[in-house]
Amino acid sequence: MANTRILLLIIVLLFINISLGCATNNDVNERKQELHVAAASNLVQVFTELGQQFEEEHPIELVFSFGSSGQISDQIINGAPYDMFTPANIEFLDQLGNEGLLLEENYTTYAFGTIGFSTLKENDLQVDTFEDLLNDDIVKIAIANPEHAPYGMAAKQALEEADVWGKVEEKLVYGRNISDTLALLQTKNVEVAMIALSLKDEETLTFTPINEQLHKPLNHSISILKRSEKQEEAQAFIDFLLSERGQQTLVEYGYSLP
Repeated sequence: MANTRILLLIIVLLFINISLGCATNNDVNERKQELHVAAASNLVQVFTELGQQFEEEHPIELVFSFGSSGQISDQIINGAPYDMFTPANIEFLDQLGNEGLLLEENYTTYAFGTIGFSTLKENDLQVDTFEDLLNDDIVKIAIANPEHAPYGMAAKQALEEADVWGKVEEKLVYGRNISDTLALLQTKNVEVAMIALSLKDEETLTFTPINEQLHKPLNHSISILKRSEKQEEAQAFIDFLLSERGQQTLVEYGYSLP
């Protein structure tokens, strides 16, 4: 009789362990459901925080891939398995929409970016105007590559509109994207960089915004890819970006709202 009781107890304990194990695995699988978001590199800092906030409220793990908008767009055309894309210029979404790669060409504008002049505070160098770029103590100026980076396009447009492009072109150094452009300044390879306000470090960098009328708007919109199998989860992230909490976080990082 005692042996029988012990055997029954062992069976019950095994059943409980198996049940708990299944429940735990299901919970882990639910928590680890991944949503792949391709984003312009100026969004690195703010999307990292927004991602943490979103994951607090949803059983979804956001997986970000940051880079220049043009390069990511090419990756999507070539079949990259992203669920969503948010470039720093709506023209890249237009291109993908024309290719039939977006969900009903559905764009959602959630913010606008700001570009400006930045220098290292430790260098005691301040750039407030385009004419300041002509000074002899400014040898190198970094901008993102205008061929595929929207902030680089905006920088070039502004320099041309201010009629200094031809005067500073020999000073220009091109970053692969806006984060790389910031790195050129931080590593002291240039004296000035034209960067996104969202990447400014208050403690180490100066920042002077340029007149937004000098370049096309840095329209930050997001869209779901038609081939995504997680369109409902993707829409949940869009809804979060437009929520009061999401919009407030964007403002804190220097973005203006639509």
